[in-house]
Amino acid sequence: MPDAAAPKELFGHPRGLTVLATTELWERFSFYGMQALLMLYMTKYLLLPQHAAKVLGLAGFRHGIERVAGPLSDLAFAAQTYGLYSGFIYLTPLVGAWLGDRVLGRTRTVTIGCVLMAAGHLAMAFEPLFLLALTLLVLGSGCLLGNMMAQVGVLYAPEDERRTRAFGIYLITLNIGALIAPLIIGTLGEEVSWHLGFGAAGVGMLIALATYVAGRRYLPPDTLVRGQARVKRAPLTRAEWKRVGVILLLLFFPYMLYSTVTNQSYSVMYVWADTHVDRNVLGFEVPVTWIGIIDGLATIGGVWLGNRLSVWLSRRRGRDLGDVTKFSIGMVGIVASWLFAAAISGPLVTPVIAWIAFYIIQDFSYGAFMEPQAGSIVSRDSPQSVNSIMMALLKSAAAVGYFLAGWMARFYEPLGPRGFWLLNAAVAAVAAIAMIAGHKAWVRGLGRAEAAMET
Repeated sequence: MPDAAAPKELFGHPRGLTVLATTELWERFSFYGMQALLMLYMTKYLLLPQHAAKVLGLAGFRHGIERVAGPLSDLAFAAQTYGLYSGFIYLTPLVGAWLGDRVLGRTRTVTIGCVLMAAGHLAMAFEPLFLLALTLLVLGSGCLLGNMMAQVGVLYAPEDERRTRAFGIYLITLNIGALIAPLIIGTLGEEVSWHLGFGAAGVGMLIALATYVAGRRYLPPDTLVRGQARVKRAPLTRAEWKRVGVILLLLFFPYMLYSTVTNQSYSVMYVWADTHVDRNVLGFEVPVTWIGIIDGLATIGGVWLGNRLSVWLSRRRGRDLGDVTKFSIGMVGIVASWLFAAAISGPLVTPVIAWIAFYIIQDFSYGAFMEPQAGSIVSRDSPQSVNSIMMALLKSAAAVGYFLAGWMARFYEPLGPRGFWLLNAAVAAVAAIAMIAGHKAWVRGLGRAEAAMET
């Protein structure tokens, strides 16, 4: 129960927002630190014969993967593992949301998630426990993601205008964790000890757990939705089913392909940059993982630029561009980013400034024109009775993109860096062509709200 003597608000918002945002800062610190190190750790250390033999269950896991995917090089196997791990991170929240809403309650589910993730990160510090560690991290993320965001929303009444600003504060705080992760976890892992880096991620999750448990009295009480309390929903109309079908086609074709190629820039490209990018700046060799700082800043910059462009267009033209149009523009930008990557991947070592430019082109493209628009389309155009399910399927489409990215990585070594980047550009081009050529069909299929934006 909340402490009646304690202030109910902090800086104009419920104190629970500070608890949730700070918890998420440390969770993202741990998650992005893990993401930055995982491919480098596997290819440069864990999969070397003298270390791989110590990992419990690794030989059987690899045998199972290769029975499905065929023989894989160490790099391709590492990318496949990275893709499976990252994909399940985005699939398990479907189960976590069910636990939070109907079985355990959100507070208990998030607490369990923090414990599992802390155990997973700490287990990464011991190479025999590698597969167990990944499993704990996937299960913990499933409990955490979604339930935390839902708790932010419950802090505010439906008519409270502070809600939108609260989510902005939450996302900014989240990105702070993402920005400092490469500096601490990435540097420790690359420059000092892989295990020390993963241990630092574990410490971050312990801080997240302590923050959440200490601040539970400021969080809204859980309300479990039992089977008998379910509200009977009217069946979808034919027009609503049509919109659902169009959104699913959008998610599991253009959006999925976009997710597939962009995920390569956080897995295979890190391995390439380790040996093909001149990262020497004023006599200091910048760690590969530090690109995550630029990536985070460029993404934030892209979102800001997209918002400013919308305001300018609304004033200049009387209306903004439609979300389908913006998504198409962003997809063209993704194609351009991979063509640029191919152009800078010659026989000579690539300057670090050129590598940074790739991320700026890519991040501005999806930050300004794609990610916010995808969420907007799904939340606005989905029938209200299935809105939450459709938002969960948005994450599922991203998960499939991770799975496909892991599968595609097998072509990196046969094609070489330039050929592989061109393959990514070609995959993105298929999605871009589908968006541009089918523009009218997309708009018409999404319904009146989308059509009104595009006229």
